[in-house]
Amino acid sequence: MTVSQRLREAARPIWDRCLAHPFVTGIGDGTLPAEKFQYFMLQDYLYLFDYARVFALGVVKARDAALMRTFAQNVDAILGGEMNIHRAYMERLGISEAQVLAVKPALDNLSYTHYMLSVAERGGPMEIAAAILACSWSYAEIGQTLAKIPGAAEHPFYGEWIQGYASRDYDAANRALIELMDRLAAGAPEEELKYLEEIFVNCSRYELGFWDMAWELRP
Repeated sequence: MTVSQRLREAARPIWDRCLAHPFVTGIGDGTLPAEKFQYFMLQDYLYLFDYARVFALGVVKARDAALMRTFAQNVDAILGGEMNIHRAYMERLGISEAQVLAVKPALDNLSYTHYMLSVAERGGPMEIAAAILACSWSYAEIGQTLAKIPGAAEHPFYGEWIQGYASRDYDAANRALIELMDRLAAGAPEEELKYLEEIFVNCSRYELGFWDMAWELRP
């Protein structure tokens, strides 16, 4: 079993709950109320700035040029790629970026990003990879799962979101992060592997909490 497989297995019960979450299934069947999705997109947009900062700390902590480039490319992919999905929805909803940036991050959002940043600041590239992977990988699985629902990817409102996270480009970027995790953790002692598992499971719990937050519109 690879390190990434170990992490995924440890988080399986949490990810199963994410896939069955009413917010996620509501995207899949098109019944999610638009106001809940708008709230989620605004919070997720703010989240992605800090998510990019975690990758940026990877640039700082990397000890070779190739690893620096890997983390830097991901910063660019988030700020110039993934956030485009959010910008497209904001345009459809008539929300400007200035209005988004005036929104206060919810407490669940702050807690999650502060945890990732704390892990990144105290650890090295290996710990940073574990902190960022739960988000990337879980969204890839959610996107691919929802895309298998007949007509979901063609839904006039939620289809674009599903297509984005089920796309080949997103899958390739996520697989690269999985490979990075395995490469960085190769040969790590059991004590460190247990800590990586703790980070990954904690971030998975925060992912589930983020869906709860959006479903309940928690401030």
